[in-house]
Amino acid sequence: MAPEPEVQVSGRRTVVHLVRHGEVYNPVGLIYGRLPDYHLSETGRAMAGLVAEHLRGRDIVHLRCSPLERAQETMEPIAEVVGQPVTTDGRVIEADNYLEGVKVSLMGTLRRPQSWWLFRNALRPTWGEPYREIVARMRLAIRDAEQEASGHEAVIVSHQLPIWMARCDAEGRRLAHDPRRRECRLASVTSLTLLDGRVVAVDYAEPAAELYAGPSPKKFVAGA
Repeated sequence: MAPEPEVQVSGRRTVVHLVRHGEVYNPVGLIYGRLPDYHLSETGRAMAGLVAEHLRGRDIVHLRCSPLERAQETMEPIAEVVGQPVTTDGRVIEADNYLEGVKVSLMGTLRRPQSWWLFRNALRPTWGEPYREIVARMRLAIRDAEQEASGHEAVIVSHQLPIWMARCDAEGRRLAHDPRRRECRLASVTSLTLLDGRVVAVDYAEPAAELYAGPSPKKFVAGA
């Protein structure tokens, strides 16, 4: 019997790295969401530097970033190491949140009946931008980054919830989730390997783990 012909895998392999920004200086503990003038802390800048070193030597030809200051500041050392211009993309911005500018905790929310209506449906979620809308805009941004870096690698600096939604979408997970279970710590790198637009692998790394103050946080901080 003649041997079966060897199967050739066709297509172009591209990797898109989704980087969450570093730690933000926020001593009051407000939900800052899309508010301006929230910058990286000293530790956050060190985190950004570790991410840049983690990506050094990769075949990165395209950089894309959220317009918010903390993301732009995280991108700075990456751009310096990679030597590529940065495209600012509003589609990878933080999720919209109706609680911006306030300090929210579970007990505090329970004491404020005027806030209860915002939490009426955790599946949507009703306190901010619907998950499906976040997925839709992240899909488009990732698609464009893939096209720009076709056959190479790209970096997108974004925020926790948009990155987690992109990962859930890529892995076929339910979008509704417990925010405490997100695997997307500060300055983490979620890498999507795409073959002609289809995600075939997802990898996760924490280059700045040595700078975390403690174990993975157990409470939900919106707009992080």
